[in-house]
Amino acid sequence: MVLVDTPARMATLTALMLATPLFGLSLHVDTSVLEAPSAALEPAVVLAVQISTDLEEPNEPTTADLVRRRNKIKKIHKWFGITTWALTTLTVASGFVQYYNQYGWYQSQSTNPCVTGNAWPTQNQCSGTPTGHLTLSVLAGAAFFTTFGLSFAMPDPLGVSEGDSKFAKRLRAHKALRWVTFAGFIAQIALGLVTANSEWFGLDRANNYKTLRAIATAHLTVGFVTWGSLTAQGALMVF
Repeated sequence: MVLVDTPARMATLTALMLATPLFGLSLHVDTSVLEAPSAALEPAVVLAVQISTDLEEPNEPTTADLVRRRNKIKKIHKWFGITTWALTTLTVASGFVQYYNQYGWYQSQSTNPCVTGNAWPTQNQCSGTPTGHLTLSVLAGAAFFTTFGLSFAMPDPLGVSEGDSKFAKRLRAHKALRWVTFAGFIAQIALGLVTANSEWFGLDRANNYKTLRAIATAHLTVGFVTWGSLTAQGALMVF
């Protein structure tokens, strides 16, 4: 409550009326004072002004707003999903070539393609960092985790994944498989780090060939499973 003496009451009231909306405030004037006879408005009379600092609460989004938001995110999610699938396909293919060159069809240390000079496409694949495979795996991982995050950002105000309709069942299966794909990507990252940096873990091809071959086999196998899960996710939404 602010008390304003008569001589400055009109100027102060005007200033308050102009200023309070700028700060999200509201101004309430005691109308009984304004209705008082002009003779009664002497310096001793005061003007009662009440300032409220209660801000209006933002409006909650409507169902229509949430549906529009879902449709926008859905389009982005779809294209990131297609990109993820394409990059994962290339990553698995390049990983298969890498595995074949270094270990053949689960061959021994002395008979794998790198040792016999039959590496594909060239012997350059047998040494150094597999730059192509590494680049593809990083891009595929970035695309997947973006797609994974977008799947949680989509609101579902209409409960489209609920019920016994064919679409609802497919969507629930799609959501369940994303966790299989997620686990596959995490496992791939871990196994890939060990395979590409075996010396960090005290492993080398001369003394630990069989161990490294087993890790590489697991890495390749998980890659195929992850690709299969990702493919199934896409197929559920397309067909």
